[in-house]
Amino acid sequence: MNNSACDRMKGILKGSDQDKPKIMIVDDEEPVRRLLGRMLKVNGDTCTLAANAAEARAFMKDQKFDLILCDVRMPGESGIDFIRYVLFEYPETAAIMVTAVDDPDVAEAALEIGAYGYIIKPFESNEVMINVSNALRRRKLEVENQRHRKNLEKLVLERTQTLKNTMNDLQKAMDGIIEAMGLTVEIRDPYTAGHQRRVAEIAYAIAIEMGLSKQQIEGVRMAGVIHDIGKMTVPAEILSKPGKITEHEFGIIKSHPEVGYNILKKIDFPWPIAQIVYQHHERMDGSGYPQGLSGEDILLEARIMAVADVVEAMASHRPYRPALGIDIALEEIEKNKGGVYDPEVVDACLRIFKEEKFKLGA
Repeated sequence: MNNSACDRMKGILKGSDQDKPKIMIVDDEEPVRRLLGRMLKVNGDTCTLAANAAEARAFMKDQKFDLILCDVRMPGESGIDFIRYVLFEYPETAAIMVTAVDDPDVAEAALEIGAYGYIIKPFESNEVMINVSNALRRRKLEVENQRHRKNLEKLVLERTQTLKNTMNDLQKAMDGIIEAMGLTVEIRDPYTAGHQRRVAEIAYAIAIEMGLSKQQIEGVRMAGVIHDIGKMTVPAEILSKPGKITEHEFGIIKSHPEVGYNILKKIDFPWPIAQIVYQHHERMDGSGYPQGLSGEDILLEARIMAVADVVEAMASHRPYRPALGIDIALEEIEKNKGGVYDPEVVDACLRIFKEEKFKLGA
């Protein structure tokens, strides 16, 4: 063995006994086992020697090995089958095959199962030491890479969970803020208490029925909870007036979508809530307010809100009239489907009520 190979081997094996690589030699020929053991004896170390795969398996139950040099052809279990087992059960173990037969097919099979090298008998000590040195170095790098990758994966999972927890906390906080904003309208208008919540529930159910994305569905629900927030500027006596309102009073009420939009437009919601609130009284034929939008110019979420708003309003009690009931409300949207209201939204709304997928709450 030349000095450079010896030096490399010593560099790998230096340190405390605990740090030294554990090597096992598996060969049915005792002279070969002993020769390899002597070659690898450095700093007083000796390798574990096994006469066959069964004996080697017994050794592996008691300790882990960094490297195994294994004969290919042995009585009983072959070296290829044994190393295949080792690399499956102990993936951090390196393996080098040793054989007296220079067979390319055997060499290819050994490399395919994951062996680091292939040494042909009779071998020179220099060849053995170089193969062992390279195998141990490669194994060390691969083990370190695997551990580094696992640490990175663990860190990513931890950071992802932290981010999810933060997002959940933010979502809960946003839900609470929106709920609080919605309650401000109900406090001023007790006669329609629960209207926004019920509209949100209907709109949410319609959005699900239409197969919208989770993001859109959540945006519809959130917008529904505060779609009438602009009514905060409408005098309470107009909101709760039992008789017919004047044209001037109706003009004040009609301002609430724009007022709501102005309240919400500077809030950076992850959904177009301000626009949904702004457009929820627009109509497909352009007869709505405040912008007179029509057709596709109206957000789909706003078209859903328009239908949900009308259905809830007609089905519920108002200061100026008793509740008309859900059947009359559904007749209204069906009669005006395609003209005033989006036909797909109307069909989805009819399905959720008529197929008993949804019940209007109190």
